Amino acid sequence: MRFLHVFKRKKFIFLNIFLFSYILINFFDGDRGLFSYIDKKNHKESLVNKKIYLEKNLNILENKNKLLSEKINFDYLDMLIRQKLKFGHTDEVVIKLNE
Repeated sequence: MRFLHVFKRKKFIFLNIFLFSYILINFFDGDRGLFSYIDKKNHKESLVNKKIYLEKNLNILENKNKLLSEKINFDYLDMLIRQKLKFGHTDEVVIKLNE
């Protein structure tokens, strides 16, 4: 009974405490809160870095494809044959360097 008496007299204070705690909790932990914002920001940065990396690889592959498709670059073709098939001429001397 005493609790109801105190509650009736101090409604405004309890209401303010409740609203302040609600706003504070949602500010930090809601769907659009601070922690969610930081997580989404980090995720966006990682996706941007991944996009840059994939674009670089795509450009490299497009250049290699261009060397073999439009006007065949025989030097590049010779390099690919030697690397992939381990093919060489009989009078060649192959020197391997440890890298």
